Amino acid sequence: MRSPAPEDDAEYLAQYLAESRRVLRDLQAARAAMRQVEGRAESDDGLIEAAAAGQGVLTRLRIDPRALRLGEAALGRAVTKVLRAAQEEAGRQAQEIAERAAGRSASLPAPLDETFVRQRVEQAALDLL
Repeated sequence: MRSPAPEDDAEYLAQYLAESRRVLRDLQAARAAMRQVEGRAESDDGLIEAAAAGQGVLTRLRIDPRALRLGEAALGRAVTKVLRAAQEEAGRQAQEIAERAAGRSASLPAPLDETFVRQRVEQAALDLL
């Protein structure tokens, strides 16, 4: 969005505000989508399943009693592998949401700064002469 001629300031500011509101709505939607993220994983034999939220927090772990036959060390490795996979999947989903939101927010116009206002004041002063 490029800076308008002074006579178009009102329309420009309305568009600026509308675009800013759209980006904020998109970011709020992305935040809500992040809360819904759930990464899931299971062991190759299906005896261990896990789920994690978008922040990586474990939300579910299921260990089939038959997995206890693996022994303590093997069970620990299998559980760790499944937990990491669930967290990585949740992280991947969250990253996709964040990247989409960032892409949409790229259209946000540059902030109006003192240069814009100064130019308008200088122009108004010149118009008075």
